[in-house]
Amino acid sequence: MKVLVLNCGSSSIKYQFIETDTETALAKGIVDRIGMSGAVLSHSRHDGDSIKIAGEILDHQIAIEYVVAILLSPTHGVIKDIHEIEAVGHRVVHGGESFTGSVLINDEVIKVLQDNIELAPLHNPPNIKGIQAATRLLPDVRQVGVFDTAFHSKMPPRSYLYGIPYELYKKYKIRRYGFHGTSHLFVSRKAADLIGKDISQLKIITAHLGNGCSMAAVDNGISVDTTMGFTPLEGLLMGTRSGDLDPSLILYIMGKEGLSLNEAGTLLNKHSGLIGISGESSDMREILASVKDEQKRAIYAFEIFCYRIKKYIGAYTAAMGGLDALVFTGGIGENATEVREEVCKNMDFLGIKLDKLKNESREIQISDNSSKVKVFRIPTNEELVIAMDTAKIVDGLVH
Repeated sequence: MKVLVLNCGSSSIKYQFIETDTETALAKGIVDRIGMSGAVLSHSRHDGDSIKIAGEILDHQIAIEYVVAILLSPTHGVIKDIHEIEAVGHRVVHGGESFTGSVLINDEVIKVLQDNIELAPLHNPPNIKGIQAATRLLPDVRQVGVFDTAFHSKMPPRSYLYGIPYELYKKYKIRRYGFHGTSHLFVSRKAADLIGKDISQLKIITAHLGNGCSMAAVDNGISVDTTMGFTPLEGLLMGTRSGDLDPSLILYIMGKEGLSLNEAGTLLNKHSGLIGISGESSDMREILASVKDEQKRAIYAFEIFCYRIKKYIGAYTAAMGGLDALVFTGGIGENATEVREEVCKNMDFLGIKLDKLKNESREIQISDNSSKVKVFRIPTNEELVIAMDTAKIVDGLVH
């Protein structure tokens, strides 16, 4: 089945056109700066052909029209007829407690997504816009929503409830939801395949490390805990997000600095994390370059980043009662040799022993042969998960 996968942000749409029978991305790209000057579509085909097209792309509707047009292009496209788009799969950030798996999109689903906007005010509105735009452009094509939160929906209450009055959970659904679920699902399954065991027999910790970072404890194939919480702000230190902190801290800062709620949110989400500590960048590559130059604040940022990952590895190993595999993924997890090395340093007592040469040569399995815990560097593929889930649901309707 040929599936168009859409990941709609407020001013961008990332897309892939995937043939699920062969698990091949026939084409991929991004429409950037939607609704702004300098809007552009960057498109590449599986054979290496690529093109950039600038245009007046005012909204998501026009953006998706551009995507379909380039897929149909005689020069740069991969299909000859619009009916070759057999299904559309959408990345949806927040399904709340309503969705524990991928679902066929209908009016009722959209209504639930709208009801959950207050849980993900930055993400759900553009996700909904993308769904509505695709519906208008491809009215006869079935669409499926694949939720970032779904993989974590089986966490036990001890993992997802906060230490606040229970009535607030019941009233406002304040709980740990977790995110990056599609990525954690993909790499944990891939690790099980590499080990050669059924995932139901394994205890795996997955670390999705990019500009946004999260970890998950995957016990017998089920996410039993994860670092992100009610929002993507909790947990690890990230590019611009603070991660874990004392809740009283923000109240203190708001009082001292005279910040509004919105300003406090911006401080924690946009000006904290790596960029807040280093004072120069949210990009780990630039942080590492400054570490080599012995810049003190960059060293702080790097050490805190790795230390928090290490702490959660210990916590999740204890929570699961053991560990079979540790997986690094995401832009930093896949590419930052120094981060993987620092995180795994002095972890022999947990059975984690990195092979320095394998790590530096960017192999998939980077643990030493004597390591009791397998350590992997696995490129994530959230789009493939979305495409496969979409094809499974749509194919089930047809048959």
